[in-house]
Amino acid sequence: MFKKVSGFLALIVSLIALLSLAATHAQQTSNNGSNQTTATPPSNQPQEQKQAAGSTPQSPQKQQGDDRIKLDTDLVSLTVTVTDPYNRLVTGLEQKNFEVFEDKVKQKIEHFKDDDVPVSVGIAFDISGSMKGKLDRARDALKAFVDTSHSDDDFFLIAFNQRTNLISEFSDGATLLNKLTLIDAKGQTALYDASYLGIEKVKQGRHDKRAILLISDGQDNSSRYTYTELRKLLKEAGVQIYCIGIVEMGGGAGSSLDMQGQGMLEEIAQSTGGKAFFPRSAAELEDATTRIALELRHQYSLSYMPTNEKRDSQWHKIKIKVTPPRGLPPLNVRHKDGYYALPKNTK
Repeated sequence: MFKKVSGFLALIVSLIALLSLAATHAQQTSNNGSNQTTATPPSNQPQEQKQAAGSTPQSPQKQQGDDRIKLDTDLVSLTVTVTDPYNRLVTGLEQKNFEVFEDKVKQKIEHFKDDDVPVSVGIAFDISGSMKGKLDRARDALKAFVDTSHSDDDFFLIAFNQRTNLISEFSDGATLLNKLTLIDAKGQTALYDASYLGIEKVKQGRHDKRAILLISDGQDNSSRYTYTELRKLLKEAGVQIYCIGIVEMGGGAGSSLDMQGQGMLEEIAQSTGGKAFFPRSAAELEDATTRIALELRHQYSLSYMPTNEKRDSQWHKIKIKVTPPRGLPPLNVRHKDGYYALPKNTK
């Protein structure tokens, strides 16, 4: 009898031991699975992967992603050029030096940077008959622009007379310059059409920062678009335009670029935060293109969320003030002068 009881107890002890081992193994397996689900991504993991780690729509990561999309949609982005009284570029300023006003109401700057970033640039090159004898100088000036630009910039080329032709899709500077070697000057000038095409085309650029370089020696006389239509597009596009008006050497009377044409180029550039140049010698022409290339590399980028959230399709005027650091003189600021608050489905 004693042996039977002893054997029965031994069996009970063995079963208890087996159950204990099974429970321990199950707990370890459960813990390992839990650590894999809630693991924090390493600090160098891309933000998009961090957000994907959230397992439910209510997770903090998903909510942050939704906020980011909303900001990207509603932010007003500005490219700002700062110069001193001698027209020299001013770099090294900080966010605290800038104040942004929309319709005279101060705005909070959400993002600020002054990095040397690449640009997608459209070149609109006048090859009308009045450019005959000036093409070589214009080509040399364009080469100086390309040589001074950021190494990762990409360019496209529009040549225009009474017609506008996309001569080169987005490419590097050397490819673009080669496309100009066999071009001849003839015909009239469809400057508005070329500008319009350039603005639409540059939106396809791979870089967030975009600009147009418009080189011409006279006012429009052959476009299908009117200046009023072009001006409206300029205000909506958010693309900087730099203009170079090529006048006869020495300028003065006899220059093919009259005051009306000069005023038009100045207005195009000013409304977009760019600048117009009117060089009167080959050296000044090359200096102007070099200056533009350098300016594009030494600008400030900032953005803000408008306090006025109405999408009323109205024009909202922007003003930026810069408070210079101690020891610097008053500074000059250039930027686009406003934007239309279009409804979201058409912006």
